[in-house]
Amino acid sequence: MANFRTHITVATAGGMLVAYAGWQAQWWPSSQAMLICALTAFGGILPDIDADRSHSIRLIFNLLSVPALVLGVLLLQAWLTPGMLLVACGGIYFCVRYLLGVLFSRLTVHRGIWHSLLAGLLCALLTAALSFQMLAQSAWLAWSHGIAVWVGFSIHLLLDELYSVDLEGARLKRSFGTALKLTDGRRPMSSLLMLIATLTLIPWLPPWAALGELLHQGSLLWR
Repeated sequence: MANFRTHITVATAGGMLVAYAGWQAQWWPSSQAMLICALTAFGGILPDIDADRSHSIRLIFNLLSVPALVLGVLLLQAWLTPGMLLVACGGIYFCVRYLLGVLFSRLTVHRGIWHSLLAGLLCALLTAALSFQMLAQSAWLAWSHGIAVWVGFSIHLLLDELYSVDLEGARLKRSFGTALKLTDGRRPMSSLLMLIATLTLIPWLPPWAALGELLHQGSLLWR
């Protein structure tokens, strides 16, 4: 499989390309272009959230702890004193950064359900929902954020599959087919739970018409 440096380098390059193309097409301003690039790079390491020990899992939970901390402040500041708010936010950071990471390492298997297109869809829809509902972004930008994560996620899966092909020996490695898959057929319960989690996001998503227009404009730009 591809290593951490390869994943984040290629995903960042892909994010720069997407961000620049959208900026040139006047889909978003330069500040949003930087965010699109960052989200694509983040998506490029996200599938390795199921790895027990890796650069990716440490970086992922470091990054996730920051928005969790900000969200905690926004939700709790009206209910707690400054001292209690500081304690609560410290607890949120500790839980996301450390406890959630340990939980993921125990409950997930590398190249399992998180190395699948279904997981990529879940992450993309969750990003779009959070951008639209929590950050009050427009439907166009919210879907753009979700697609950026999807692009990075897909780049990761594709790289893993490409690295499973031994061109010199003209053979496929044992890892071939374990990354770029629709879902994890070996663990149907995990796949079912992820599908349910994905479907529960539907009421919170931005209007679908904006996604259709974004994809239509993207196809025209590609041509």
